[in-house]
Amino acid sequence: MTVPVSTLILAGSRGPDDPMAVAAGVSHKAFIPVGGVPMICRVVRALLACPVAGTLLVSIERPELVEGDAELGPLAASGRLRVLPAAGSPARSVAAALEQAGTPLLVTTADHALLRPEWVTHFWTHVPEEADVAAGLARKEVIERDVPGTQRTYLRFADGSFSGCNLFAFRTPAALDVVRTWQKVEQDRKNPLKLVAMLGPVAVARFAMGALTLPDALKRLGEISGAKGAVVEMPFGMAAVDVDKPADLELAERLAAAAS
Repeated sequence: MTVPVSTLILAGSRGPDDPMAVAAGVSHKAFIPVGGVPMICRVVRALLACPVAGTLLVSIERPELVEGDAELGPLAASGRLRVLPAAGSPARSVAAALEQAGTPLLVTTADHALLRPEWVTHFWTHVPEEADVAAGLARKEVIERDVPGTQRTYLRFADGSFSGCNLFAFRTPAALDVVRTWQKVEQDRKNPLKLVAMLGPVAVARFAMGALTLPDALKRLGEISGAKGAVVEMPFGMAAVDVDKPADLELAERLAAAAS
């Protein structure tokens, strides 16, 4: 039997000059509509339909945007959804949520507009029991199979190329150490070489030679952070599609329309 866990949705602003939000005429990218529905509402709907997700936590700078929304407001009033103040960056917001909600904590993002309940269930139920923290990743070939022609950011290891799926599990208090490490590198999240650089010169050399495997990288990360990390391979290529740029929004619109 699956026990529901607190689930955090990162919905913080990228500032008043975020081109995506400005183009859509909204203050936060989270409220850009896909298929006529704000992305954050699409994410909330998916989580409400998922037995894994318990209390929903929304991290955002302006609580009134959630509390005054026709769909989200009643959820907040009922206690099914709680609003937490965003802490200035994804890593700091996760750290703040861990301090308030504790572990285990499931985390996703408000721009995961195509999120499906079965993706969340698959991810959480496949996190190894010994892991302190885990991330969902999809292989390049799986993504290209399901979303031909999409442009994603890949981490290339000796055992394959992977892209993130915006699903994270923080299972134990030791996961806080990983969040602290994350804070150091989150500005470089789209730069694979800088992300690998945190693993040390030997790992960088192996990565450059194409000899660093994903398990090797996880082991090294564990040595640095003091926590045991794991990856859940996602068999759903669309799970790697989030909305970071206009091309992503166009893609999400097409995929959402095709699924309706």
